[in-house]
Amino acid sequence: MPKSKMKVLAFQGSPRIGGNTDILLKETLKPVEKAGHEIRLFNLNIMRIKPCQDCSGCDKTGKCIINDDMDEIYGAIREADRIILASPIFFFGLSAQAKAMIDRCQAFWCEKYLLKKPIPEGRFGRKGLLLLVGGMQKEIGVQCSEATAKAFFRTISVQHHDALNFTGIDAKGAILDHPTALKDAYRAGEKLTAVKH
Repeated sequence: MPKSKMKVLAFQGSPRIGGNTDILLKETLKPVEKAGHEIRLFNLNIMRIKPCQDCSGCDKTGKCIINDDMDEIYGAIREADRIILASPIFFFGLSAQAKAMIDRCQAFWCEKYLLKKPIPEGRFGRKGLLLLVGGMQKEIGVQCSEATAKAFFRTISVQHHDALNFTGIDAKGAILDHPTALKDAYRAGEKLTAVKH
């Protein structure tokens, strides 16, 4: 195990196993696993996550009053050194699976901005990576998804994140025909966990 072992948290936001988002994320995680870092992967599509009810239940405590699979995610987010969010672009935005998880991070927003208790930086700092794949060529899907992801990352005290996006990729597995996608994803995984001495 490396001396600089990190906890890497990855969210798979696509409902399509073996699809483009899934392929990209797996390629991104290869160098992370190879380096011996600890990986925790959540497939959001199979998790029981109720949408945020905007009930103000977390305003004074920073704790969500809904008990479901988000309970496990909250703990994982707190412990993570690196966080990867992977999602297809649907209707110019993140998938419903990814958005439901993000909306439930309102509890972290309350904790950080109302209670003034942000998640600590940790020994490695906190960094993120956004992976996006969309069928449409227009950049607006990337821009809208990026805006939501940025709000998510900043809320959970990830002050810097990189983004890797591919548009015009629609059919299942089409990302494999892209000339640089897999190499780009692998390098993104290497960069995410690189430690400067």
